[in-house]
Amino acid sequence: MRVNFLIILALTLTACDETPPELGGAAGHEESGGAPVTAPDAEDRVARGRYIVNAGLCGDCHTPLTMGPSGPIPDASRLLSGHPETIVLSAAPSLPPGPWMAMASDTMTAWSGPWGMTFTANLTPDEETGLGRWNEETFIATIRNGRHMGVGRPLLPPMPFQLIANYSDDDLRAIFAYLQSIPPVRNRVPDPIPPVTAAGAATSDSVDG
Repeated sequence: MRVNFLIILALTLTACDETPPELGGAAGHEESGGAPVTAPDAEDRVARGRYIVNAGLCGDCHTPLTMGPSGPIPDASRLLSGHPETIVLSAAPSLPPGPWMAMASDTMTAWSGPWGMTFTANLTPDEETGLGRWNEETFIATIRNGRHMGVGRPLLPPMPFQLIANYSDDDLRAIFAYLQSIPPVRNRVPDPIPPVTAAGAATSDSVDG
């Protein structure tokens, strides 16, 4: 599926219109009557983490889209669980001539560009396939260093770790506390595919992004 950024934006806006309140979408704002949102106190780390994750649009890439009656919507049953391991992709199609740089799958969880093909990570607390065995310091080091578990392979686009790194340690601890509070989803995300392989007949077994 070939998608440019304008189409991606359209899909995202469509999805937000029907996003359930628990996923921080527009429906949530409708329930508040459009009143200004107040940031939770820092003492309530899970609530503050949920607020940051929703306001930071983490679910746009880490929660797979599924097709609803009026278009794509986030799949609440797979909240923040990354690219579904059941969806095995063929090589991404070539981009058309012009100022195009990337494309995304219809779930918005697999991306292809000059960096290769990447799959958004499982952020749920599943011990085998998610962040269940991580701790706060590992999470903070990952964001600060831009590397998997703080010391591994580089984090790749579209993960905006450079921006997330501007959060304070307390905010990053709140994000981690919230991620540890959501239901675990067993979903082994495939490893990234480097550019040379991605340009060929690449397929993936399953991942981690």
